[in-house]
Amino acid sequence: MPVDRLSESREISPTARALLALEAIQNVPGITAQRLGERLGVTERAARRYVAILREAGLPIESVSGPYGGYQVGRGLRLPPLTFSAAEAAGLVMAVIEGHAGAVDPADLVGGALAKILRVLPARVSAIVRPIRDVTPPPSSAPPQVSPELTTALFEACGAGRRLRLGYRLRSRSGEGHGWVVREMEVDPWAVILRHSRWYLLCWSHTRDAQRVLRVDRIASAEPLLDSFTPPADLDPLRVLEEHLSQGWTYPVDVLIDAPPDEVAHWLPRSLGLLTPSGDGTRTRLVASTDEPDWYASRLAMMPFAFQVTQSAQLRDAVAALGLRLLAASADVTGQGTDSTAGSGVTANGGLRRP
Repeated sequence: MPVDRLSESREISPTARALLALEAIQNVPGITAQRLGERLGVTERAARRYVAILREAGLPIESVSGPYGGYQVGRGLRLPPLTFSAAEAAGLVMAVIEGHAGAVDPADLVGGALAKILRVLPARVSAIVRPIRDVTPPPSSAPPQVSPELTTALFEACGAGRRLRLGYRLRSRSGEGHGWVVREMEVDPWAVILRHSRWYLLCWSHTRDAQRVLRVDRIASAEPLLDSFTPPADLDPLRVLEEHLSQGWTYPVDVLIDAPPDEVAHWLPRSLGLLTPSGDGTRTRLVASTDEPDWYASRLAMMPFAFQVTQSAQLRDAVAALGLRLLAASADVTGQGTDSTAGSGVTANGGLRRP
């Protein structure tokens, strides 16, 4: 029930009102007794009484004096009770599932956290939002499971700035069979990131003397060492990860786009490649790699800008084939149209341009 509508209900226990008072103080730091009373549907005097109840329970509710003063939660409050409206809880569940499809499975690391939230929701709210998770089908290809204990250890090492000795699974080379081998490496763990339903560790490898992005599901062991470190001050973990994911595939990508980088970035996520200014800055150079030229061509064609494939015969062929399919789809089926190649957006070297 939204807090602003509490006045419509008179059947609320003092304990429930005290918890709702805590929620209001957390959500609106500096809230006055008068405003708190309005939100709770009680008098100002009663609102002060609920604040006193919270203080008697050991919660650090502070009073701030002055014309803009009021109540706020002080330092030292541990694990405050959380309350959600039905709309907030439903939004949270849908956002989690949309961002990580594996969250529908309670055995998944994120799914386990979501299940905990659902278990402690009030029955009336849980009855509304639990079906959202239960009716959502699991992903067709489930992402690799990661160990909650290992992932927790990685987060703790990142937070403490503690070097780790990892056992990392790599595909065996020729002469070592066709399975996996575990290689040992010492790393400074900078950040743990969940992206595209996979967990990654961004780190500096002292074994390779280079920055590395490791898949957490391939980490066999993690042993904390005595050495400490300080991560780079300007580190942007998500940007580094997405730029890493755009490189290292089979076919190179080198494209010139007739728009500046800040406009192109609205259409191409960073995981598709590295965008840099070209010439006087009015054009953009996209450098990346891909295993799926046809799919990459379709992503390029979604942009409202002309572009030119300068390298990669495979991508150039894929763009040309896509252009022909689009022209065929727009052909005059009556046979009275003009030459289907006139005004084509396909350039001679496999790019697309505006007609």
